[in-house]
Amino acid sequence: MSNRENLDNKMAEISAIDDKRTKRPKHIPSDACILEATTLYHWAMEDKEALMAHGLSWELVEDLIVRQEALTEAEAAWNTQWRNRTAIYEEWNSASALAYELRDRLAADFRFAFRNHPDLLPMVKRISNKKNHPTMIQDLNDLSYLGRTNRPLLEAIRFDMSLLEKAAQTSTDMGALLANTIAVMGKLCEVKKIRDQAYTYLKEAVDEIRRTGQYVFRRNKERYMGYISMHLRHAKSRQARKAKEKQQEG
Repeated sequence: MSNRENLDNKMAEISAIDDKRTKRPKHIPSDACILEATTLYHWAMEDKEALMAHGLSWELVEDLIVRQEALTEAEAAWNTQWRNRTAIYEEWNSASALAYELRDRLAADFRFAFRNHPDLLPMVKRISNKKNHPTMIQDLNDLSYLGRTNRPLLEAIRFDMSLLEKAAQTSTDMGALLANTIAVMGKLCEVKKIRDQAYTYLKEAVDEIRRTGQYVFRRNKERYMGYISMHLRHAKSRQARKAKEKQQEG
């Protein structure tokens, strides 16, 4: 079966993992966990009788590859959604900077144009200077309407009337872009949760097989080494080396 089919088939078990039980790929990244699970599967195959003799369910070992492929698919979905998030954020940051600049420009022009009109000036002063995205979007629409209904005052200061239409269109465009950004973030949270649950589902099997293997082969260093995480072993070695170098420097 494909990675997608394995994830779909295991989704009931994966999604049943609650938040308290869920582990996140912090100390061992997903790609390292996937690689180590594959290696562990082949290593454990050579020790089948010894592991089963000490109570290990062989179904758990046989399920390793299915769990590994489910995580591979979940990780791919997460990476894809993360790239989408990065792209939409870059688009939002670029567009919103221009939108805020337009809003602030219109507000400044209107304050000057309406300076002698106490009935209009408070409307402009209510325009927020805060970077609140929904407020900014509404501000642009409000400013466009206020400008269109007071054209003579703006014409008196030679205001660029095309900016009123631009403000209205920008308000519409930014509203759609903000909605899309929120949707992408919602999807990101969803796929991240599934990725973390799939990671937990695989790691629980890996940990159980390793615990059994470490016990069974506690006096056999050659076989024992196949039941420890090389990623963590190398990470600890690097940390120890850095600590020693830092101590020597001090």
